[in-house]
Amino acid sequence: MLTVSAMHPRAKVLVVEDEEPLALLLRYNLEAEGYAVDVVHRGDEAEVAIAESSPDLIVLDWMLPGLSGLELCRRLRTGKDSRTIPIILLTARSEESDRIRGLTTGADDYVVKPFSLPELMARVRAILRRTSPERIASVLTVGDIELDRESHRVTRNGRQVHLGPTEFRLLEFLMQSPGRVFSRAQLLDGVWGRNVYVDERTVDVHIGRLRKAMMRGAETDPVRTVRGAGYAFSDKLQETV
Repeated sequence: MLTVSAMHPRAKVLVVEDEEPLALLLRYNLEAEGYAVDVVHRGDEAEVAIAESSPDLIVLDWMLPGLSGLELCRRLRTGKDSRTIPIILLTARSEESDRIRGLTTGADDYVVKPFSLPELMARVRAILRRTSPERIASVLTVGDIELDRESHRVTRNGRQVHLGPTEFRLLEFLMQSPGRVFSRAQLLDGVWGRNVYVDERTVDVHIGRLRKAMMRGAETDPVRTVRGAGYAFSDKLQETV
């Protein structure tokens, strides 16, 4: 039996980013977290999209064609229906004066490029946990495995499983999308971050450690190896009766 409680109902995230590769990477990782994601590449398009369907959170680039992210942020903060939508501002501007300007304009958080994807995902979760707590669950459950994000505690069949920080992030990432196959490169981006340069074989080492920690006796392997493709968290795990 499969029960994944990541969010109910799914939180809606709007990504406003004109760099298409980055926009795709953000969409991929946010969807892997369980969010419903829309992407637009221009500030004026974002203004229309927000008016049509109010998101729960906006990940907004500062420099955009059509309408700058900073100006869009300013307009949203003066709108009756948009003033409370949380905004994470993405920018290559790292000066303190720019950070103050962005936050003063109304951004809830400010992330400087290049950034760590795991850190950004953590910031998204933290903001949504504060602004839309009903949409974020702190516990992921698949079959007989339970992962508590807040306490960083993992149990299987009621016994506590001791994981290192990397194995915990790897398990969390995989459990968010049971059955979905991730390549080693995708796991590196999602767990280690796109700006951390490590060999893809590092993934195999940590998968091995995760398996060793998660399995006792006759327990089934929670991670499925897909030859030539990568790894997936098993969606065939059975809950213990």
